Amino acid sequence: MADEILEAARLIKEQGCVVALTGAGVSVESGIPPFRGKGGLWEKFDPNEYANIDNFIKNPEKIWKAFLADKKAIIDNAKPNDAHKGFFLLERIGLLKGIITSNIDGLHQAAGSKNVVEFHGTFATYSCMDCRKVFKSSEVKVDVAPPLCECGGILRPDCIFFGESINPNVLKASREMISSCKVMIVAGSSLVVAPSSLIPFEAKSNGAKVIEINTKPTCITSSITDVFIKEKAGAAMNWLIDLINEI
Repeated sequence: MADEILEAARLIKEQGCVVALTGAGVSVESGIPPFRGKGGLWEKFDPNEYANIDNFIKNPEKIWKAFLADKKAIIDNAKPNDAHKGFFLLERIGLLKGIITSNIDGLHQAAGSKNVVEFHGTFATYSCMDCRKVFKSSEVKVDVAPPLCECGGILRPDCIFFGESINPNVLKASREMISSCKVMIVAGSSLVVAPSSLIPFEAKSNGAKVIEINTKPTCITSSITDVFIKEKAGAAMNWLIDLINEI
């Protein structure tokens, strides 16, 4: 493992222009359960029932009471962990140019990162489905389900529900990041959901080196990954930052 960490640190330091792709495994260390896999939310909730936009529109009270209120509480109480802080430090020293994340918790921004593309939207803000007014999560009270805007409209999190499309501006921003990066760090992502799962392949086709940080192999490990660090994201980022500062 020491060899892989050192190789990754050298790549980052020498190549610069790093873009990170982060997934649920990064936020698990902040106490946010993943959607998929063992212990994931989809073991308890059928996503087609509780995360589908059509079902939300039909019965927002049910979705808020059974799923969204608890999810909001977990995210509201979560704090950035060493992985989030590590990516911010890479940005601060000028090596990390941006983050593309499939996470919806806003923890990269809470850690200080500025250039973050939230591929699947966010729970940090909520919008009125009638007047489109935007609220910070701290402004949304869930003692009444569903929470309502002053205009009487129903509030929804600004994340992507099943049945909704990725925002075209998000796709554009992601492609712009990928087109110029020389190193892509894939951290805490199982890479099973398209189109975000295609991002490392696009980066690789553009000539980027791929560093993968995951606790188990994925579809890219034996194909396009240049350095595979089999470790939790927080510990790996701590080691990388230390080595980069020493090199």
